[in-house]
Amino acid sequence: MNPQKKHPKPPYSSRLQKPPGTERKMSPPADHGEKSYQGSHKLVGKVALITGGDSGIGRAVALAFAREGADVLISYLNEHGDARDTARLVQAEGRRCILVAGDIGKETHCIKLVKDCVNKLGRLDLLVNNAAHQRVEEDIADISSAEFDRTFRTNVYAMFHLCKAALPLIPEGGVIINVASIQAYQPSPALLAYAATKGAIVTFTKALSEMAIKKGVRVNAVAPGPIWTPLIPATMPKKRVKEFGKDTPMGRAGQPAELAPAFVYLASKDSTYVTGEVIGVTGGKPLS
Repeated sequence: MNPQKKHPKPPYSSRLQKPPGTERKMSPPADHGEKSYQGSHKLVGKVALITGGDSGIGRAVALAFAREGADVLISYLNEHGDARDTARLVQAEGRRCILVAGDIGKETHCIKLVKDCVNKLGRLDLLVNNAAHQRVEEDIADISSAEFDRTFRTNVYAMFHLCKAALPLIPEGGVIINVASIQAYQPSPALLAYAATKGAIVTFTKALSEMAIKKGVRVNAVAPGPIWTPLIPATMPKKRVKEFGKDTPMGRAGQPAELAPAFVYLASKDSTYVTGEVIGVTGGKPLS
């Protein structure tokens, strides 16, 4: 099937949301692979910790991992309804799902997440650092120190704290997957702070991969292009939302379901000779 017909350009709504946004208010709703993703037992017996797993890319990854046989701990800020919806999807596949709300910008919460995962699910094999914060500002003068700090604490500091806490507990053969972005390579001026964090994530991933592989843990990243998630209508002006994704060669935004297979590939034995890499899922935008 032509992927353009399978995933047509969404008729974007002008209805915006308050940050961080929720799946329940998305118009049109996003596709997380509920009807399309089919598992093939690639992650049986594994346990994954996914930040931002309540919605968007995180929900698609949680669902795909569950259909591959993994149990999941989902970290999220305060979107309780979305989190419960994702948990139901995971549990419908016969897998366990633990929900933990809180701010990953705080080191103590990151440490708690890792401990909760091991204590409640018995182990930790896969860490997916997906949660992110962004805000559109047209001028650097409009970016407050507090906003810049929040962006780095959510996107970079949390990744550092979680990797530091998790790495000693992840067994040989385990995997860490960080979520970068096309913004690390083709930054938008209006996303200055966000783009800077994504550049840091790419560099962090490459450096940590050489450190972690000494104990048999692979570290890679996925770099999405424009993906239709609650973060978009919650953080972008109405005009940008309507134009979202049109600048890609495919002429549309991607769906979370279109990213999930990349995460499964990196998490499974299919990629045992891959570490320190960044896989782009960008609708044709080059990572350059």
